[in-house]
Amino acid sequence: MKLWMLTVAAIVLSFVSLFIGAIDIGITDLFDWESDKTQIFLISRLPRLLAIILAGAGMSIAGLIMQSLSRNKFASPTTTGTLDAAKLGILISMLFFTNVTYMQQIVFSFAFALLGTFVFMQILDRIKFRDVIFVPLIGIMYGNILSSITTFFAYEADLIQNISAWLMGSFTLIMSGRYELLYISIPVVILAYLYANKFTVAGMGEDFTKNLGLSYKLVLNIGLVLVSIISTTVVLTVGIIPFLGLIVPNIVSIYLGDNLRKIIPHTALLGVVFLLICDIIGRILIHPYEIPVNITVAVIGSAIFLILLFRGKAYAK
Repeated sequence: MKLWMLTVAAIVLSFVSLFIGAIDIGITDLFDWESDKTQIFLISRLPRLLAIILAGAGMSIAGLIMQSLSRNKFASPTTTGTLDAAKLGILISMLFFTNVTYMQQIVFSFAFALLGTFVFMQILDRIKFRDVIFVPLIGIMYGNILSSITTFFAYEADLIQNISAWLMGSFTLIMSGRYELLYISIPVVILAYLYANKFTVAGMGEDFTKNLGLSYKLVLNIGLVLVSIISTTVVLTVGIIPFLGLIVPNIVSIYLGDNLRKIIPHTALLGVVFLLICDIIGRILIHPYEIPVNITVAVIGSAIFLILLFRGKAYAK
């Protein structure tokens, strides 16, 4: 899996994505700067592509960090309760504030995502039987508990439709002015790259990390903060996208190993390529309408996940 191949694939798919939609737009249409098609291209198509790139790279890196810190190949924001905790934070902000602002949603979503991920890591520390399959099952159960709590209080407060909207991961409503929060993931990915070697060491265990003179808890907390930031920005902007942070890091590690500094660029690019493919499929199948990207990701991702499960023993310990 060459980096240049992923780069070329990302560029080609990005070009295709820009010219697929309910309204046909050709390259020649963009020569007229004042035309409606050019405005649609700038206001909708280009922001959508940027959102896909940022969300795909961000969620893939978040999954890679979680898998390293938890020492489990099936850990990701989806299977550790991070996304469900972020959703609960959004609900709490709606319950506490009558006219909730975007910034309040960001703060509450991030705080709950960080707290939810930290609680899962504490649960993980107390599990003696850490089988490769057992750990994500606990994470899924934990996430379902958080999701059930969210649904219950949303129903009681007559906010069930509002919360359900956050579940539907889709780029349909992405346009200029509604996706810029995702730019936060750029410095987060850079920090992840700078701390990659430390995350790799922390993945060896607390004792091993301390023997090398590193603070295990500090590295762990930094990783959890980065994962929570990415998860918050994606949930608030796009919604919940399953499997992305789970399968992409696994595919990359199969070919390139577990050195985070080495595989972070490949993971980010493969995440972008995979999400672009899923989005394009969803837009082509029922053109001029489209299938939400979380559905296409779930269908394709679940098939890949099953393949990874059958290979599960190869990842054990």
